Amino acid sequence: MRAKSILMGLVLAGMAAFSGCTTGEQTSASAYGGLTDASFRVPPVPIYKVDQKYRRQTVPYATDEAPGTIIVDTGAKFLYYVLGDGQALRYGIGVGKAGFEWHGTAHVERKREWPDWSAPSAMIVRERTRGHIIPAHMEGGLMNPLGARALYLYNEKGDTGYRLHGSPEWWSIGKAVSAGCIRLMNQDIIDLYDRASIGTKVIVI
Repeated sequence: MRAKSILMGLVLAGMAAFSGCTTGEQTSASAYGGLTDASFRVPPVPIYKVDQKYRRQTVPYATDEAPGTIIVDTGAKFLYYVLGDGQALRYGIGVGKAGFEWHGTAHVERKREWPDWSAPSAMIVRERTRGHIIPAHMEGGLMNPLGARALYLYNEKGDTGYRLHGSPEWWSIGKAVSAGCIRLMNQDIIDLYDRASIGTKVIVI
């Protein structure tokens, strides 16, 4: 009987480790499946290839910020949506590469579904010197750099030029790859977009 109890304990411990629930309540893999949004078919994310820590999940998070606040930890590559009661919803993110980092406090001034994208003139020139020709403007769609959703960040000086946005490049989550903006998997930015409202406080650390 004792041997059976020990065996059951080992099985349960193994299941807990496999589920990745040691850090919080993790979103099921089905949340990263393909979906139809507007007239676009968002492809599924092979979530088994994404480190578990970068998958959307509820985690303990101590902060004095009010529920609904967004806190971006660029060093850890996490975005937290504060839920209150010592918890937050955590998303994995891709951040700005060296020389393109930004830190500070802002707020969500605009929200767009399947936004257009206009390349900054400095980016066009910079990429041209590297032998890359990029379009000055792209309509919203699956290949658009802003992905399925974008939250536009403003501060007391106006538009910061930085966005929280989606990306089909799931393999870039957890890396410093962007030109400064914070990117999430398309399935995650859709979720965050539905939670965050105009005026939401955003702290980038």
